[in-house]
Amino acid sequence: MAAALCYRTRRDGIDRLVRLTPKSSSDAIDGQREAADGSVHLAARVRAVPEKGAANAALERLLSDWLRLPRSAVSVVAGGTSRLKTVRLTGDAADLVKAVEIVSQA
Repeated sequence: MAAALCYRTRRDGIDRLVRLTPKSSSDAIDGQREAADGSVHLAARVRAVPEKGAANAALERLLSDWLRLPRSAVSVVAGGTSRLKTVRLTGDAADLVKAVEIVSQA
């Protein structure tokens, strides 16, 4: 499955599709998954509960650590109360695409 299917490039970075499972036993990235409608997303789990933005904040921390980005470069921009989210990674789009593809293959 190609990593390019789960993100969109922007002038100031990329938007990545993520399906988040809160209240998990651990914080983890579970790789890319394909939904029934054919869309591709990154599957992630966090221990935080989905109250007052705690799970979204945990997702932002998890992705920034996973991609080795500053925390300020990662933000949930859509789907704040949904499991399917759009996360914006801010920075040089070409560098972010390389980072996403490298860690997605690992």
